[in-house]
Amino acid sequence: MSASPNDTQDYVGFDTITQQMERKFLKRGFNFNVILVGESGMGKSTLINSIFASHLIDTQGRRAAQEVIRKTTEISPVTQTLEENGVRVKLTIVDTPGYSDQCNNEGCWIPVIKYIKDQHAAYLERELKPLRDRVIVDTRIHACLYFLNPGSRGLRPLDVEVLKRLTEVTNVIPIIAKSDSMTIEERTAFKRRIKEELAFHRIVVFPYPSDEDTEEDRVLNASIRELIPFAVVGSEEVIEVNGKLVRGRRHGWGVINIFDETHSDFVHLRNFMLRTHLSDLVEVTAQRHYEQFRTSQLRQIKELRAQQAAAAATGGAPPMPSQAPPQAPMASGVMHQPMTQA
Repeated sequence: MSASPNDTQDYVGFDTITQQMERKFLKRGFNFNVILVGESGMGKSTLINSIFASHLIDTQGRRAAQEVIRKTTEISPVTQTLEENGVRVKLTIVDTPGYSDQCNNEGCWIPVIKYIKDQHAAYLERELKPLRDRVIVDTRIHACLYFLNPGSRGLRPLDVEVLKRLTEVTNVIPIIAKSDSMTIEERTAFKRRIKEELAFHRIVVFPYPSDEDTEEDRVLNASIRELIPFAVVGSEEVIEVNGKLVRGRRHGWGVINIFDETHSDFVHLRNFMLRTHLSDLVEVTAQRHYEQFRTSQLRQIKELRAQQAAAAATGGAPPMPSQAPPQAPMASGVMHQPMTQA
């Protein structure tokens, strides 16, 4: 049964809840946090600047051969506030200079995994405060763009190891960097090889299937999975082509227009991240990855307190916590066996 808003006796008005939520949302804005994982020279900074049509971060790679190669993976977050049509987003881009830049890349992923878990731990700590903030600042990583080297023959052993670990803690989106370095035939074959290897190693990347998906969602997600990994080209340079200004890259044989879908999957990636699945990336982070972390940490706290109570009852020494103390649960270190890149 429905009533017209003009009928003041029968019209209740709860259908305005979406308008009320929209006003609060526009006033508050939202957080969106992305981490970039890939070796230096893959165009990570250029791509993220291209996606958001703004110069958000500078490259962290070496600009000259004389510069010293980083011996460890660094974590470099940059936060900017963007606004579009009245909607504000506090965007944090986390770069990882030094990742996979050594001959021996044993453990190069540890700082990345630790940073992601630390953001979960910081959120949990703020959430468990007796007098917590009305709005908790969300620094949890919502998306991880993982850059694959187009010069490789497929997934390297390092890629397999890191992707398995990353998919346990965040939403991973695989990217074939600088795809203009390949022919169309090479790009197609490389994408097919990556798909096969992801399936073989049982690496599940975003978007995930859900029982809540509608038929429209399933069709959309199926089309996205066909595109994964996204073969992209990024550019902040504006070039004139046939009297029109486009963002692209100039080669000796012609110009790559990053918005031309026959040249690059850039438009599909941008639409996927920002126009169709932005809310899902944030929601899945909270309901899947953070919830798994939270459950694990609270279970450990409960077990520790039970051990301490048992020790106190018997007069023995209380057990020492193997993780962080209950007052401030923190992410545990990565305990898997290290591997060396083949």
